[in-house]
Amino acid sequence: MKAPAKSSSTRTSRSRRSGDSLEGQMLIAMPTMTDKWFARSVVYMCAHSAKGAMGLIVNQKAKNISFKDLLSHLKIAKPAGARSADDRLEGRSVLVGGPVETARGFVLHSSDYADGTTTLVIDSGICLTATVDIVRAMARGTGPQRSLLALGYASWGAGQLETEMQSNAWLHCPADLDLIFDIDLTSKYDRAMAKIGIDPARFISDAGHA
Repeated sequence: MKAPAKSSSTRTSRSRRSGDSLEGQMLIAMPTMTDKWFARSVVYMCAHSAKGAMGLIVNQKAKNISFKDLLSHLKIAKPAGARSADDRLEGRSVLVGGPVETARGFVLHSSDYADGTTTLVIDSGICLTATVDIVRAMARGTGPQRSLLALGYASWGAGQLETEMQSNAWLHCPADLDLIFDIDLTSKYDRAMAKIGIDPARFISDAGHA
């Protein structure tokens, strides 16, 4: 588990003001998006600048792997007497964070946990850690109170996300931590859309009659 390198895309970037950044916000796929990775996706934006953007999809379950399976793969044994919080974690879903480096793990979590200089504080109340130490802490029951673990991440080169926004591929809204960390993945997209007053079914219906 390791943080992704900054994008080195040669795509020409537009000048940006810091206030334009979507870092710390939720990116919501338009109902008409058909890309297999991002259809009906909700993405938490971990970084966004003139150099590019990076985020984690927070509502797509990885197939055939659970937190318990991941512990086994990483050869992390649950210590005897570890508090029962981890009984919940062992059955929790591992998420698909995006199409880039899908074998690499990232933990998005509440700010009550920090792993020295390896924890990135993204916004008030939410951090990103990409080292195996946080998984060990979670197995011991000493990890963050709220967390999600994702394999892979979503990445955009310089100017790429701006172009997609202009093409109406995405909507965005302030982050909702209750929604982000909720284990009910199936309803996250509709709830995110509801936050900005959109019914996805109605949107697709209207588009079909345009």
